[in-house]
Amino acid sequence: MPLSNEDIVKLKEKAWSIRRMIIQTTIWAGGGHVGGALSQTDILAALYFHYMKIDPKNPGLEDRDRLVLSKGHGGIGLAVVLAEAGYYKDELLKDFNHTGSSFGMHLDKLKVPGVDASTGSLGHGLSISVGLALGAKLKKASWRTYCILGDGECGEGSIWEAAMAAKHFNLDNLIGFLDRNMLCIDGETEKVMALEPLTDKWKSFGWNTISIDGHDFAQIGDAIEKAKAFTGGPTMIIARTVKGKGVEYMEGKAAWHYGGLDSGMAEKALASIDRAYGKA
Repeated sequence: MPLSNEDIVKLKEKAWSIRRMIIQTTIWAGGGHVGGALSQTDILAALYFHYMKIDPKNPGLEDRDRLVLSKGHGGIGLAVVLAEAGYYKDELLKDFNHTGSSFGMHLDKLKVPGVDASTGSLGHGLSISVGLALGAKLKKASWRTYCILGDGECGEGSIWEAAMAAKHFNLDNLIGFLDRNMLCIDGETEKVMALEPLTDKWKSFGWNTISIDGHDFAQIGDAIEKAKAFTGGPTMIIARTVKGKGVEYMEGKAAWHYGGLDSGMAEKALASIDRAYGKA
């Protein structure tokens, strides 16, 4: 069923809270991959707070849906989402990326409850997701695997090997989201390694391909519903997003792939997020 107006209001509240905590965690950590964490927020909010079958009290539940954050540098955002979902208290995020902390910049599945795959070396998350989805098929299990990719990592050959394998095995229990913010650490993706026509490329590999506004919960929800109903192959949802979404001075700027915040910048960031959600 499509998201109701009430569902969308609740998800927007979650996204507001998550974006604020991403800023706070970046302050505690002394820096972080804040731009991409903000661009993926609405996708993760929809998955963790409406669509995915999970149990934060039992992170290892066998029948749970799995999520692989292939763009592992977005871990600061996923860590916040998992705290918001109840896997652990957000107080633990005060030590994010500190020596001895369970929370590294790239999340470790052996240390952080709720993390289904350790990622960070770009281009490998989709291959892991193919393995998980194929495993579910072989076990005749009903759970799904969701994979969040960065657009910059789509320049890696391993992504396209995994894409080919996913169709070969007709993994209709695999749903990908491509966080298409058009920027990577080195600048614009189309200048670093041109990806377009991206939709046509995924279609040519046999994927059911859907293009959406990655900050519109109605579109996100509709795409997930269509992906779940599709049979005979995997689905890639190409989500057009804005790097640094919600923080005016970060939006659309490659310089905020990674950065630190002083008190003045943090105050402006939080105020900007509040304005974006009508909280100011």
